[in-house]
Amino acid sequence: MNPRELRADTPALHEDIYLNFGAHGPSPRYVVEAADEFVRRHEYETSARNDPYDVAFDAYDRTRERVADFVGAAPPEIALTESTTAGINAVANAIDWQPGDVVVRTDLEHPAGTLPWQRLEREGVEVRVVETEDGRVDRDAFAAAVDGARLACFSAVTWTHGTRLPVADLVEITHEAGAFALVDAVQVPGQLPMNVAQWGADAVAAAGHKWLLGLWGGGFLYVDRASAESLRPATVGYRSVETPTADPYEFVPGAGRFEVGSSNPAPHVALAEAIDVIEEVGVGRIESQIQELAGQLTDGVPNERLHSPAEPESGLVTIDVDDPEATVDRLASRGIVVRALPTPNAVRASVHAVNTRSEIDSLLDALEPEWT
Repeated sequence: MNPRELRADTPALHEDIYLNFGAHGPSPRYVVEAADEFVRRHEYETSARNDPYDVAFDAYDRTRERVADFVGAAPPEIALTESTTAGINAVANAIDWQPGDVVVRTDLEHPAGTLPWQRLEREGVEVRVVETEDGRVDRDAFAAAVDGARLACFSAVTWTHGTRLPVADLVEITHEAGAFALVDAVQVPGQLPMNVAQWGADAVAAAGHKWLLGLWGGGFLYVDRASAESLRPATVGYRSVETPTADPYEFVPGAGRFEVGSSNPAPHVALAEAIDVIEEVGVGRIESQIQELAGQLTDGVPNERLHSPAEPESGLVTIDVDDPEATVDRLASRGIVVRALPTPNAVRASVHAVNTRSEIDSLLDALEPEWT
């Protein structure tokens, strides 16, 4: 399969110029069909020979194995979650925080990577924010901030600038300080190669409804097996413990302790299908096509208007305009879908391999009044 064929199989891409994959990636037909087929089978074929719990648990296991293979992990290191936000919160709520404990984050984080720490701040946890410039993290400033910290949370690809942070380096700095490294990787799977083993983080949260073109509700959380033993989830259910009827209970080893109860497997069935599709196209091929199209976009934008690198590091391109909300509305009236960002005050186009050069030209033509 090539990107053009994938586009043809994605109904939402047939009319408007869709450039908002960093927020939501519309699903191709076969991803939706995989979820629909599972629901029909689960609900219509239940019998004494087809136990609904067995069917659901088999689906969980298949998706866990598929995700693990895709991100360079082992299946016991993967928990199936609802979203990136759910994964970050799961880790945040599994630590026995004490007043005076320190959390470090950057000023580039999505609300998924800020709100859990704001809650802890109200309970006496100190939150240190590493200030950045142009979507870059200064390693020395990060090291100074993480000194004495208990946890550091940062993004692999910034939602504000589309820059790639040096994940392995920041993880190493975090570990040298004796802190837990938690990575928000939601902007990675589906557009860039992802190998959690190479990063070395304690935990990585992500989801499939952006660049993977999966459904909402299909998230996942990687937790290093050794690191998992130090985490005690605040939410407990029969999927997270060894023996549900035991008192006291014992958590299952690994990331499985973050899976709680009877969640709908359909979004995760769709996630596995989405991974199959993306791998059939080829992550390397997608990365190359995104680089070409995003480069075409940045080449057409005046340098002083770019918040993102002139040589794009991802499909996320952030552009300075006078009134972002008005610009988004104006472009929407022309059938072009982008989004406004709160910080920086700008618009962001998210370019996928399924986009075309003519669509980038149309966006540039529509943006030209912003700087002429």
